[in-house]
Amino acid sequence: MIITKIKHLITIKKVLALSALIGLIVLNINYTNANAQGASVTQGYKAESVLQRGMIIGTKEDDATTVEPLNVEQMDRIMGVVVNANESPITISGEDEQVFVSTVGRLDVLVSNQNGTINPGDYVTLSSIAGIGMLATYNESQVLGQAVDGFDGENSVISKSSLADNIGSKREVVIGRIKVNVAISKNPIAKSAAVTPEWLGKIGQAIAGESLSPARLYLGAGLFLIGASISAMILYSGVRSSIISVGRNPLSKKSILRAMLQVIFTSLIVFIISVFGVYLLLKI
Repeated sequence: MIITKIKHLITIKKVLALSALIGLIVLNINYTNANAQGASVTQGYKAESVLQRGMIIGTKEDDATTVEPLNVEQMDRIMGVVVNANESPITISGEDEQVFVSTVGRLDVLVSNQNGTINPGDYVTLSSIAGIGMLATYNESQVLGQAVDGFDGENSVISKSSLADNIGSKREVVIGRIKVNVAISKNPIAKSAAVTPEWLGKIGQAIAGESLSPARLYLGAGLFLIGASISAMILYSGVRSSIISVGRNPLSKKSILRAMLQVIFTSLIVFIISVFGVYLLLKI
């Protein structure tokens, strides 16, 4: 009887020990996931200007202890995002380091609608505005991470800014703050950029005000070439026929020149229509 009770107690202890072990494992998994979603380690740096929480930054080229906001032209220097000191369980900083930066985790990031609407799951990269992100397309070589939230430029707007495009005109972009799973890496969708010449992409962006897909760029280029070719053929055949007619019949020179002007005008109209069609295709 006593031996049976002892065995029973041992069995209960084993069950309790096993339950405690399972509980510790679950707690550890939850803690790990929480750290993966937040900033695991925050590093302190110096800054020569006021930096807002959510700005995308990198160290200065001549001073690794000082950070500054970056734009799309400085993509190779992306280091992390400005955060609050209490956003991480571990913070490393000196007395004169008042800007705190995290390089990984689910962080609040300032973004704009420069490249269009950002949807959850889209990649985020640097924009033309220093410290501000935007939707990543095939044109950018690196990304900051993937968006957790969306930003359509209408809701959760913090501020607005003006950008000048390649042809000198200005357009307004809006800025907001969204959650991003920060994991700096090469742009996974950048490989399609090889099929689009850089100059063609810049022309399309100058017209549309945003990055365009290769399909729209090539369709626009094809429409332009077709229109230009038709216009050139009409012009060439009309002028050539008029010159030959004048040589054969000098007395009808005035009527032939009038007909030639009509041909020139027609070819010009065809060319303008093709250019307008390309504009609508890329802009709308």
